Amino acid sequence: MNTRHETFADIPRLANDMRTAIKAAQRIAIATHARVDADAVGSAIGLLNICRALGREPVATRAGDYELPPTLEFIDPDRQLIENDTTPILSADLVIFVDCADEHRAGAFSKTFESRKDACTTINIDHHVTNTRFGNLNLVVPDAAATCEILVHVFDALELPIAPDLATALMAGAYGDTLGLKTPSTTPATMRACADLYEAGAYLDLIVDKLFRKKPMSTAHLWGEVQARASWQGRLVWSIVTNDMLERTGAESSETEGLVNFLAGVEGAFAATLIQETSDGWRVSLRSTTAAVDVSQLAGHFGGGGHPRAAGCRLEPGREPVDEFLAYIAGELDKLPDDAGSRPEHAAQAG
Repeated sequence: MNTRHETFADIPRLANDMRTAIKAAQRIAIATHARVDADAVGSAIGLLNICRALGREPVATRAGDYELPPTLEFIDPDRQLIENDTTPILSADLVIFVDCADEHRAGAFSKTFESRKDACTTINIDHHVTNTRFGNLNLVVPDAAATCEILVHVFDALELPIAPDLATALMAGAYGDTLGLKTPSTTPATMRACADLYEAGAYLDLIVDKLFRKKPMSTAHLWGEVQARASWQGRLVWSIVTNDMLERTGAESSETEGLVNFLAGVEGAFAATLIQETSDGWRVSLRSTTAAVDVSQLAGHFGGGGHPRAAGCRLEPGREPVDEFLAYIAGELDKLPDDAGSRPEHAAQAG
């Protein structure tokens, strides 16, 4: 773990500092990253509830691109993350980022924030080891499996209650980032946090249905095309999603969620990547299948980041950047010994 960052033991002290900052603020804006996942939505809703419990109603709670996939509407039933009015942000005196490794991940929100950051206080709550610590107050705990897991401890430190709907939102974040408590980032602390949320009334069946079981037919068609295009490049298994594929299958961009994890299950792969076309280039998701591969470092070569086992980056438009990316990743994986893919994951986690 990067020793610059915080640990679980730091949370009570920093939670009190957060309480002071929130109570002192007049206009609070909460932001999470673009292309939200369950942890982003759950942690944004969690922070919204913390502010309300402390007597402050945020003027804005936003996803970076003001979009919310239909599969995640159960976490944000009031659809607060999709409002695209930037006026409240311009007058905020406290901005709280959740689940953002850097201040630029929040899309359009980040661009508005850029003109305001010297005039307001910034709180940065996250669990990515590559976090740039851009806040005036940073609570970055890479040992946490999800930002929502951090917030469970914040609620406990501040002695704030968690109602069933909020418990569902927070558990959805932890379940989403650990694929249902199945990734190596899952720890006993993660399981205890989820147990506490379950006791608080979290709707586990709803979470599992929305995140893992139920898919629209368009998703089935899209995944079929992507799997048919899956290829090897050395020890890297990869596939691509083009805008033509989305149009042909009738799928939304958000329906690619989970695809890279499926590719990572291909036997013999040291890593997997899904490369998705966007309006301004390519969005890349990387997954490591072995403790010997740190994909956050590989993504960092292209200006991205994330976790050792899950990371991402962006590439410029055109085929050449894609080919260069694949060649670099495959080349790095080729440097590893043949038995690197069989190293015990739990031992690596403990180290």
